[in-house]
Amino acid sequence: QVHLVESGGGSVQAGGSLILSCAASGYSDSGYYMGWFRQAPGKERERVAIISSAGTTSYTDSVKGRFTISKDSAKNTLYLQMNSLKPEDTAVYYCAADLDLVKIWRGGAAVWGQGTQVTVSS
Repeated sequence: QVHLVESGGGSVQAGGSLILSCAASGYSDSGYYMGWFRQAPGKERERVAIISSAGTTSYTDSVKGRFTISKDSAKNTLYLQMNSLKPEDTAVYYCAADLDLVKIWRGGAAVWGQGTQVTVSS
């Protein structure tokens, strides 16, 4: 059974950077899509970035050029490098995994982490 644990959240001023990590256990990289999602207070959960097992990436428009999703297959760890952070990036960030691209794209992934808070002050 796949288990995901996020870390690396915190508070930062606008323009700053953070890197989030998501450690996966009970997991084989083969075939899994993994992604980062976020949910701000009072808002629906939003897809941030997706990466395929082959390393193909996709980003929501609001983070393109600022965020980078990557993974270290040897460490079974997913990353989200966040640069030029804005107050509107404030949210709880979740990592997710699924073998089905459509499910994870639509926010219905089979496995989710517990979330990590990111707060960006102006």
